[in-house]
Amino acid sequence: MSRLFLRKSVQDCEDDIRERGGLRRSLNKWHLTALGVGATIGAGIFATTGTAIVGDPLRPGAGPAIVISFLLTAMTCGFAALCYAEFAAMVPISGSAYTYAYASLGELVAWIIGWDLIIEYAVGNIGVAIGWSGYFRELLTHFGVSLPAWLATDYRSAHMAVDAVASGAVDASSIYLASALATAPQIFGFPFIANLPAFLIVLLITVVLVIGIRESANSNTAMVVLKIAVILFFCAVGATLIKPVNWSDPAMGGFAPNGWAGISAGAAIIFFSYIGFDATSTAAEEAKDPARDMPFGIIMSLIVCTVLYIVLALVMTGMAPWTKLGTPEPMVTALALADGSPRLLSISRLIVSLGAVIAMSSVLLVFQLGQPRIFMSMARDGLLPPFLAKVHPRFKTPYVGTIMTGLFVATFAAFANIAEVVDLTNIGTLFAFVLVSAGVLVLRRLEPDRVRPFRAPWVPFTPIAAILACLYLMLQLPRLTWIRFGIWLAIGLVIYLLYGIRNSRLQRVARGGKR
Repeated sequence: MSRLFLRKSVQDCEDDIRERGGLRRSLNKWHLTALGVGATIGAGIFATTGTAIVGDPLRPGAGPAIVISFLLTAMTCGFAALCYAEFAAMVPISGSAYTYAYASLGELVAWIIGWDLIIEYAVGNIGVAIGWSGYFRELLTHFGVSLPAWLATDYRSAHMAVDAVASGAVDASSIYLASALATAPQIFGFPFIANLPAFLIVLLITVVLVIGIRESANSNTAMVVLKIAVILFFCAVGATLIKPVNWSDPAMGGFAPNGWAGISAGAAIIFFSYIGFDATSTAAEEAKDPARDMPFGIIMSLIVCTVLYIVLALVMTGMAPWTKLGTPEPMVTALALADGSPRLLSISRLIVSLGAVIAMSSVLLVFQLGQPRIFMSMARDGLLPPFLAKVHPRFKTPYVGTIMTGLFVATFAAFANIAEVVDLTNIGTLFAFVLVSAGVLVLRRLEPDRVRPFRAPWVPFTPIAAILACLYLMLQLPRLTWIRFGIWLAIGLVIYLLYGIRNSRLQRVARGGKR
């Protein structure tokens, strides 16, 4: 059992980089902040906020009190962000939570968290790509272009739309998606239905990432500036359309129609809106001055996103009755229901649709950037095949892992249903936050004299608060999500016992071999 918890010291991590050569250090603190904002503002705020406000058959909605849900989630992420910042400044190496767990909690926990992070980055990106496709399809309609339904959705969504229409739904979206089954070409007697826009955007992002981190970061920074401008535009227009009665109408249950239960459930759902600030830490090995810039990028990106979210939530729930915002495009819905100039509202819907496409593109870019770097770190340690650690001789990027991740995400984005990935992504990320926060406590005890360029304040309160808050949000997720998460971790454990522990460099050293 002791072999399972061998720990790779911080010094070992640093020695590995000197021995093998690291990635190109070309990112400053504003690049890193933009990476965090780019990964955070995306599918969550543009797509899942409606569900958090209205609720679903499994959970009550928060109503206008979604603002408190955002604050609750921001507090949880704030505690975790301080823990991430301490590790990122002290261990400026690709791998994020995986590397931090290896340095503090041992190899088995490191493997678990590395496997778990696939849920956050790769599986989460499948959901982002599907959401991107929906907004892209909406954007095309403003220019009179309509994709065939069988090239713009997945098989399960098409079947769900057919059932919805059969039960009496007459909205344009359900009718459009339901047509996929009737119009799709047949292959061996089965209709071929695939989400082509989702597939193509992932491939395009993959090409950009293979070319280079600086080019990718500059592209992301441009997209971040544009999407923040779009959100501010929505808030500026929406502020003139607010009806205060929408925040407190007794006929709709008042400000918090479902009390604390609705607020807590909303916080667990909109946690998807905060996933991404930790992605900044995956680029630690490419930061020019990680000791100073990594904490700045992580914390600043969280602050920027929280302020934007709270303002946006106040405006959106003030524009329209909260009971009608439970759509995949709540911002567009709020504009459609608001009283104002028809021309202004139409232009605003176009701009918001464009902003959503830009927002999700930058999320795809940052998450696709993060996953191969985690694979690279695990391959360096022998826990995954060595080809995943290969760095392109010209572009200095982990190109093999980038291409494999891109093909994986693109393929599943073409055929998967978005509802199946959001909750799984949330529980996987919260679990990673728990382990990183625990790692700060452990490493403070194991290596108290280690130089820490940034120290999380109020230890042990901060990491303990992060752990408890994350566990609380995890408990708000449905039981089925826990079952799926347990199965995923079990599969990972089998792979570790069959391959990882046999090829681990740290295990070879423990047995008296060479690194």
